[in-house]
This record gives sequence, structure tokens and C-alpha cells, in this order.
Amino acid sequence: MLVTTPAKANIARHLPAMARERPDQVAVVMGEGRDRAGITIYRRLSFAELDRVSDRYAWGLSGIGLTQGTRVLSMVPAGLPLISMTFALMKLGAVPILIDPAMGRRNLVKCIEECEPQAMVGVPRAHVARMLFPRAFKTVQRSIMVGSRLAPFGDFNLADLSPPLDAPFPLAPVHANDDAAIIFTTGSTGVPKGVLYSHGMFEAQVRLLRNLFQLEPGEIEMPAFPLFALFNVALGCTSAIPPIDPTRPASCDPAAVVECIQDQAVTSTFGSPAIWRKVTTYCLEKNIRLPTLRRVMMAGAPVPADLHERFRAILDPLADTHTPYGATEALPIASINGREVQAANAARGGDPLAGTCVGRAVPEVTLRIIPITDEAIATWDETLALPAYQVGEIVVKGPAVTHRYINRPEATAKAKIAEGTTIWHRMGDLGYLDDEGRLWFYGRKSHRVETGPTHGTLYSEPVELVFNQNSAVARSALVGIGPSGAQEPVVIIEPREVRIMRDPAAVKILIGELRNLGARYPMTAPIQRFLLHPAFPVDIRHNAKIFREQLALWAAEQRG
Repeated sequence: MLVTTPAKANIARHLPAMARERPDQVAVVMGEGRDRAGITIYRRLSFAELDRVSDRYAWGLSGIGLTQGTRVLSMVPAGLPLISMTFALMKLGAVPILIDPAMGRRNLVKCIEECEPQAMVGVPRAHVARMLFPRAFKTVQRSIMVGSRLAPFGDFNLADLSPPLDAPFPLAPVHANDDAAIIFTTGSTGVPKGVLYSHGMFEAQVRLLRNLFQLEPGEIEMPAFPLFALFNVALGCTSAIPPIDPTRPASCDPAAVVECIQDQAVTSTFGSPAIWRKVTTYCLEKNIRLPTLRRVMMAGAPVPADLHERFRAILDPLADTHTPYGATEALPIASINGREVQAANAARGGDPLAGTCVGRAVPEVTLRIIPITDEAIATWDETLALPAYQVGEIVVKGPAVTHRYINRPEATAKAKIAEGTTIWHRMGDLGYLDDEGRLWFYGRKSHRVETGPTHGTLYSEPVELVFNQNSAVARSALVGIGPSGAQEPVVIIEPREVRIMRDPAAVKILIGELRNLGARYPMTAPIQRFLLHPAFPVDIRHNAKIFREQLALWAAEQRG
């Protein structure tokens, strides 16, 4: 258990600290349209100004009864509104519920109902949702409208709760193990789950990220994943908010993203590989280099090896790419840089069946591989740990590992293993450790295909790496049709050029090439069925995690 005094435990303390140490440094910069010449107009807020805004919000919110422990559903835009409101709530000791509004109506309603928010602060659409689905919002006692004063929503308007006070708001005297926030998983394998964070866990994440990536105060970081901007405040980094729709990051305009990097001299960035695929393609086509970038952190889905190589022609020779591995429940867990990835792959002869190397466990994190099972494991036993090169489920413990889901006792039981007062988290991912302690990712546990005694278990990551070698394949997805233990393996292809699907002859040639490619590897040799799909369903947050469950249902419908 973390031992710390209440005055130093509140994660929100980092904002007033930066306001004292770096009052004039820009905390947040974001584009707000263009002038007549087409030049982006940027709005900037210093750390002192951001602290003052969040203080005023905190005073106003406390005045209507929000207090320490109050669960507050936060549905405000990414960027400045999200940052200032989240820190205001944390100063109060309230517990912001940070939810992806584009997760789908059914998921959204279920997740809100499970969290039992006592208050909500949101844009007009959030208040409309409250009217349409009153059951999900039945616990809400206070509602605050963000935006237009003309919209007849909410008990209060945020503008009226921002008194022109310069008095600092006194931080709530929380303890390290007190609730700090509820953040949702992506829902790539089902309904998103609310993950309960404590102030101590956030503090550990800040420490691990700072030490792991050598992030320094004064750097300019572009958080292509909106919540990373909250860490930037604690790290003393400027957040350059990119022109990216958080609900559709893969649809970003790469030219606009590059413009932001160049205009703000961005030194570091964190985002989905789906974003960087588009950005690197654009840079290579236009012969653009990004010399200010020191590091590019890519996460949210396995990062293809060629993406590291693409950046070699774009970044400064001393800069590098990084692929931190983790999950909403535990981050960061492991990490590796692009040069190490290339060296590790070369040492394995480029064999796709090796899987994807995601590096070694980060300091303060203990990582093990345990036998694959879908059953709960109540108590940790070190004899569960498997030796090197044996595929199993990845489990971790450490200061940034969360302890439970909100109102999901069954999911908590299946994902957590107790070791005294310490909790191991089962990542739900499969992989193995090599003899150098590096972790190789093999796919989600729920995505394995159990074919039976003849061909055994097939794993999504190595299988897909095999077929992704074909130049006509944008990406592939392994799914199983039929009951577990007797599943038929099917590989679904998203072609680079969708028009190929209208040409039966071309499709036949491609499938023949894929069968020949699969025959070269023992794991993929049994796969004979291939289907083409125009656009894979993917998660909202990263636009990179493939919803294979949906594809499996679709594939089953194609049988007849």
C-alpha cells in the first residue's frame, strides 16, 4: 500500500505546482479556426491561467454541493474543456467518470447506469441523452450545462459557476488509495468496463512515464489520445491538441496533423498506429521531415514493424519510436523502441510466427505468463508461472495496476488474482517471454481459435502477421466459426484496394496467393477459407483494435 500524506496525495496538486514553477509556460495550445489567409489561429493558456480556470470551476462546483467522493459524469470536448474540468473535479476530490460518448448508444447507456453518477457536466447532446434514457441517469442529482446558454438543459450553466475569483481552491485531503477517476476500456471484446483509478495509481503512472521516456518539463507533447493531456500537466509538458476527432482518429487529415507538429515544434507525441500510418504515408509522399520530434509513442493496438521503419526517413537520427504496452487497467506494463524491435525481429529471422515484440517489463512492474484458462483464479501461486517460450496469458502486478471494475464483480473475479494485499491483473492477452526477458504478443485470449486435436490452437497475432505480408492485404483477422474445440479457422482480409472485391478473377488470384503463403508455416497451413471485407469494424478510441467478434458473426453468415 502506498503511504503518503493527504496534502501530497491528490493528483491534482501537479497543476498548482506547475503554475508556481512555470507560470508563463503554455500548458495547452489548440487550433480555433483559420484566418483569411488560411493560417491556423491558435488559442494558448499558460499553466497559471489553466490553474486559475480550474480553480474557478472548482469553487463553482463546490458551491452547488459537489464534494469529495461525488461521482461526476464528464461529457465535455477533448482539449482545454476536458483538462480544466477534470482537474477542477480532482481538486474537489470528486471522481470524474471519463467515458467515450461515441461507444454506441447501448454501451453508453449501460456504462452510465453501472457507474451511478451523482452529477453530470456535459454538452447539450449529453443532456439530450439524459432525457431520452432517464433510467441510466436516475442517480444524477445535479446537472451542469457546458456551452450555449440558449439550450434549455441542466440545473446550472457552467458559465454561471465560474466566479471571477483568483483565490486558489484548497485541494481535497485525499489519500493515495482514495478513488480518483473512472475510465472505460475500449470494449474491443464486449461492453466497455469502468476501471476505478486511485490517486496513488495516477501518481505511479506519472512517475513511470517520466522515467521510462525521459519526458522533461518544457517539452511540447501532442496527445493524439486525449486523456494523455492530463499526464502532460503533471509532467510539466505543453499539450498541443491535434486537429483529430477523438471518436475517429483514423479519419484524421494527415496534413493538418503535420501542420500542428510543425507550427508548435512538437517534441513528443502519443497516439494510435492508425494515425501514424496516415501521417507517415503523407510525409513520405511529400518528402516531409519532422526534425523537432524526439519520440513517437504508439499504442492501442499491435504496431506493425514497417511503421517503425517508415519513421526512420522522417525523424531526426537521434529520435526514436516507442511502443508502450498496457491496457486501461494497467499502463505502462512493458515498452520497446523501434531500433530494439528491428533488432529483435532480425534475431528471429523475421519469422511472423514469433509474434510482435513489445519489450521488457518496465521498472516497478512484475510480469509473468500463466497457463491459458477462461476460469477465475482466486489466489496467486508462483508455480503458475510458465517458462520462456511457452505461450500463455500475460499477468502483471505493480503500482499502476488497478484493482477492480465498477459494478462488474464477475469480470473483476476473472481479471484479478489476489496475492495478499497485492493484486495481479490478467491482461486477457496471450504471449510468451523469450530467454532475454522480452515479451512477445500473440493476440487476445478471447480471439484464439480452438480447432481441435489435429491442428490445435491458432493465435490471432502470428496468423495475421503471416498473411499481412501479402502486398494486397491492408490487414487481416483470424476468426473461428463453430463451437470451441471444433472451430473452423477463417481469415478475413481487408484489401488495400477495395475495388478488387468487384473482380472475381482478382479475388481468386489473391486467395490462391494467401493459401500458398499460409502453407509455408505450420500454424497457418490448415487454414483454407478466406473472405474479403471492405472495412473492418474497429474500436472508437484507437480505430485500430479489430472487432473480431463482429467479423466472426459476419463470416458465419457467408457460409451459405
